[in-house]
Amino acid sequence: MLVSQSAAFVTMLQAAAKMLSVVKTTSVSRGILLSIRHYCKKTPAKLRVSEAVSGAELGANVKVQGWVRSVRAQKSHLFLHVNDGSSLQSLQVVASSELNDPLLTFGSAVEVTGTLKKSPNQKQPVELEAEQIHIVGECNPLEFPFKIKERHGLEYIRQFPHLRCRTNAFSSLLRIRSEATTAVHSYFKENGFLQIHTPVITSNDCEGAGELFKIEPSGPDYEEEEHFFSVPAFLTVSGQLHLELMSGAFSKVYTFGPTFRAENSQSRRHLAEFYMVEAEVSFAQSLEDLTKVMEGMFRSATEHVLAHCAEDLDLFHKHVTPGHRAIDILNRSSENFAFPTDAAAVDLLVPGVGELCGGSLREERLDLLRARLQQYLDLRRFGSVPHGGFGMGFERYLQCILGVDNIKDVIPFPRFSHSCVL
Repeated sequence: MLVSQSAAFVTMLQAAAKMLSVVKTTSVSRGILLSIRHYCKKTPAKLRVSEAVSGAELGANVKVQGWVRSVRAQKSHLFLHVNDGSSLQSLQVVASSELNDPLLTFGSAVEVTGTLKKSPNQKQPVELEAEQIHIVGECNPLEFPFKIKERHGLEYIRQFPHLRCRTNAFSSLLRIRSEATTAVHSYFKENGFLQIHTPVITSNDCEGAGELFKIEPSGPDYEEEEHFFSVPAFLTVSGQLHLELMSGAFSKVYTFGPTFRAENSQSRRHLAEFYMVEAEVSFAQSLEDLTKVMEGMFRSATEHVLAHCAEDLDLFHKHVTPGHRAIDILNRSSENFAFPTDAAAVDLLVPGVGELCGGSLREERLDLLRARLQQYLDLRRFGSVPHGGFGMGFERYLQCILGVDNIKDVIPFPRFSHSCVL
């Protein structure tokens, strides 16, 4: 009796185990099938606005992220213009009115998914037929300092350094600045220059004008120390000295970085922090050796900007600085770079901007330097060669090609006397 009961119990356990195994296998199979279906479902291609408006991925399911530049709601359709800063031109989004939302306003951040199609409207080549609009960040248009149908001047938007990049004018300027930066680096690389990262912190006054920002650490741990670096240290006013050191081993060197001047000035031509392009050429015999580099860099950078920023330049020259054209500056550059050949130093002066470039041949004669520069004699004692260099204020270059009157309007976050916002 007990044996038969035990046998029945074992049989029941085996049947239950078999059933569980089938259920488990079925669940796993279904899970694998669902995973395969999810994997095979095509994920929308993420595009920048510049890629979308160029027609990339036409007909495909895409995702675009950006900020709303305009909203127009109709009875059955909703029209948006979305921009992510990659292009002056915005992407038109067409959606069903069912996707409209009170929070969908000028300035709000959105993520739009849909199909990229050829537009029937000749004003734009493509449009995004939206299937889903997700509001990432809200924006109250009444409190937002820039209004949808108003054209704001550079002086007005200067009051909002944290927001002015959201305007067409300043976003165009920043794209131009970025392309000009790329062009400067490309010119020097293509012409055999070695980039040197000169220090921001230095113990010398390269310009000799005494307009220096002194560096001292803050905090109780340093109150008794006279100098953190054991010597007075300052923010650099120029990378010239360090480039001269490098020109003793490399025949062509340059640097492109921030420089600082403690000038108590709020004029339209001066900043306390700005960017300088500086170069040094060894074995230079005359100013012609330097002016060839200066002119070549100027022309190369301006040609690059003209080729890659046509829409942004057009906006600037039509609405911000009417009557000023970068192409005219470029065409006249051969006249601007006509220098006297009997001088050992040269400055390039531009109307409305002032000094754009300053350069000189360096003094390589040891007897003249001995009395003045005792601490730098080694630079001239060991394998010294004739050399020269120049520096160009990058912001002043942008002023020149764009016709911008105030230098504070060509740098993202201007620093000047009594002003250091953000």
